[in-house]
Amino acid sequence: MVLTSAAVLCLAANIYHEARGEPVDGQIAVAQVTLNRVASPRYPDRVCEVVHDPYQFTWTLDPQPIRDPEAYALAVYIAQNLSRFDDLSGGATHYYAPSKAKPYWRNLLTPVGQIANHRFMLEQ
Repeated sequence: MVLTSAAVLCLAANIYHEARGEPVDGQIAVAQVTLNRVASPRYPDRVCEVVHDPYQFTWTLDPQPIRDPEAYALAVYIAQNLSRFDDLSGGATHYYAPSKAKPYWRNLLTPVGQIANHRFMLEQ
């Protein structure tokens, strides 16, 4: 999938806010979840619409400024080059950090793996 510059920025913001501080493979997997949602008929078909779909990614409820330029630069790089990486999320459409959240839907989806602090889940 070729991303527009706007899509790259939306995806980079999502990577930064959702996975900053995670290892690179974890950031790639978080980014891939966004693209897996774009590919799913259950979600909007554009990256920015998926990222800003209400109540899907917690950072969008209270956006904060970018305070770590190096982490953001890495997020932009990952977003620009995501098509070069395998889907490390295992096809997941959801993820959560068990140490930070216990979403109700975690028991409704199929776990497909964990990378660092994120557990990746697949819809049935």
